[in-house]
Amino acid sequence: MKTAIPTQAHEAVSANVGAQYRWENVSEAGAYYSNWSGHLLRVPEYALKDGFSPLIDIRGKEPMLVTKLSDDPFVCLSKARSIAANLDLAVNF
Repeated sequence: MKTAIPTQAHEAVSANVGAQYRWENVSEAGAYYSNWSGHLLRVPEYALKDGFSPLIDIRGKEPMLVTKLSDDPFVCLSKARSIAANLDLAVNF
């Protein structure tokens, strides 16, 4: 599931910022907003490499959705909060 949300033109934004994914379908490194809790999830590139065990494996009955905030998994908190606010997401980080 992927839903693109437009961003403001004057921002230097990463590809797919505002796109929504199921947690288990995240395939790109970056910083993600947890739609179920408002937490910031950092997914470094090495966590997605073939042959490596997943660093985090979350399972539940309901789909867990995340929204991409940045291609940089280590984006500073203030910038991540600002991007989330521009997407009308209530932050909990």
